Amino acid sequence: MKKTFVSVVAAAALSTTAFGASASAKEVTVQKGDTLWAISQKQGVNLQDLKEWNQLSSNVIIPGQKLNVSEKQTEKKQYTIKKGDTLWKIAQKYGVTVNDLKSWNNIKSDIIYPNTSIAVDGQATIQAAAKPAKTTASVQNEAKTEQPAPAPKQEKETVSRSNTSQSAAKELTVTATAYTANDGGMSGVTATGIDLKANKNAKVIAVDPSVIPLGSKVHVEGYGEATAADTGGAIKGNKIDVFVPSKSAAKNWGVKTVKVKVLK
Repeated sequence: MKKTFVSVVAAAALSTTAFGASASAKEVTVQKGDTLWAISQKQGVNLQDLKEWNQLSSNVIIPGQKLNVSEKQTEKKQYTIKKGDTLWKIAQKYGVTVNDLKSWNNIKSDIIYPNTSIAVDGQATIQAAAKPAKTTASVQNEAKTEQPAPAPKQEKETVSRSNTSQSAAKELTVTATAYTANDGGMSGVTATGIDLKANKNAKVIAVDPSVIPLGSKVHVEGYGEATAADTGGAIKGNKIDVFVPSKSAAKNWGVKTVKVKVLK
């Protein structure tokens, strides 16, 4: 949501199997007065997806410019879970909700297992019905019927240790500046889709995702608990930008060196 954005790159490599045929992406032509945010809302797509489909590093667009407003493939894919993945990370990658993933794959909890496949699109689930990919739920059922009793227990213990590792707090020292939703050139919407103009008291920070993963809960010295939900072109390495409700509050914050604890 900063004046200059960088694309969020997925932390894990993706292994996918496509369903259906390829098709050309739908295009629109930018008109005078259009904004990237307004186009994303009109077309019903995610702002970050719109930027990725068009390889945009900022929100600047010009009249006459052609923009892809859909993916180049008509349908999404199956995704093979990697170690360290969470449902939230996968949902963000494919522009769906965690509840969608749970519903499409009959998942009852937030626990997922590496090396199993899940549907990341409702259409993919329907098309694969004749010969469904192994989902988290089906793999768990197979484990109950085909494996000796101790094997599933060992697998759950591995997942538990992994979750514990992800939840373990780490602390780092960063340079912190402040920003508001009303700075010139800003859409008011974070990289993860939070409308800061509608949530002026939100506790949000902009981060370098390679240092603090998007979606992390953090505690910032002098600011309190917040969510790492935004990015910025100038936010590289051990730098953060804390969201504040007014320009005067941003001016009062200035530039500080603070400690950040990543809670999960």
